[in-house]
Amino acid sequence: MSVLRWLRRVVALRRDLKFAAYLRMLQEHGLTLGRNVSFQEGIFIDPSHCFLISIGDDCVFAPNVRLIAHDASAKLVAGATRLGCIRIGSRCFLGDSVIVLPGVTIGDDCIVGAGSVVSRDIPSGSVAAGNPARVIRTTEEYRQRHRELRAAGRSFGAGYHLPGITAARRAEVLKALESGPVYID
Repeated sequence: MSVLRWLRRVVALRRDLKFAAYLRMLQEHGLTLGRNVSFQEGIFIDPSHCFLISIGDDCVFAPNVRLIAHDASAKLVAGATRLGCIRIGSRCFLGDSVIVLPGVTIGDDCIVGAGSVVSRDIPSGSVAAGNPARVIRTTEEYRQRHRELRAAGRSFGAGYHLPGITAARRAEVLKALESGPVYID
């Protein structure tokens, strides 16, 4: 193993251990965390009010998601910080850089698009996106649309993933992308 590869593994292990300690601390202070929850790098869970946050089972959080259970901007106007619970149901996906504000419930089986600011409740079985986030379709409509695209031959196999993808396969994917989205199994 090269020194660089070894150093990368050490850095990744240290990052993972630090994040695990962060999650344990949040749970000790009241964060409710379901089973099988996946967090990518850069997640922020309001440490000062984590007892107001609950996350269901089987959720996935993309990089840089922020769960903020307090609104200190209200202190300038109202003289006090506004608090609100954040409830995230089971089987939810929150895309890159999603911000969830105080007082929001995201129901079960929801997808929240990248860059969205969630300032009001999202009902179960919904796909939401935007700033402010709004429901754009049901999760079932989203699933069906992507099934249709995959069935139309817009899908590639596992050999099209990094790090093993060849130059020829990269070119094939780039060519296919000229006519719309593609999928990798």
